[in-house]
Amino acid sequence: MTEFEGSFTDVQFITAKEKMLVLKSWETFLKHGLKKQHFTNRLYEHLHLQSGFIAHYNIWGFYSTYFEAGEDTRRFFEHFCSYTTQNYGANIDFDDLNKAVPTVLLPSTNYLLSSPGHPPVYRHHLL
Repeated sequence: MTEFEGSFTDVQFITAKEKMLVLKSWETFLKHGLKKQHFTNRLYEHLHLQSGFIAHYNIWGFYSTYFEAGEDTRRFFEHFCSYTTQNYGANIDFDDLNKAVPTVLLPSTNYLLSSPGHPPVYRHHLL
């Protein structure tokens, strides 16, 4: 992920360093197969504030809505990928981060496809 270091910019409500931490949280969550213990508050805040998801009662309500049942996880990735693509440029403060997130997602696809307890996530859902 060092390819993104230095490519984020500070904006009014988030620093470049904080953007990098969100990206690292995302990568860790994917790398560990969407496990609950790797779903951080930092990642939750970005997803519901900047990625087109509504807030839930709390972080664990969000997690259970999208990552505990197979069909829901597939729906999460479909929405996530289409939102970041369709809304690129809508909030330029986060375009650098939202452009970086899918590049971390795609290499994780093979792992997610074989992750026990999670639904299949097909490549066409991620593009």
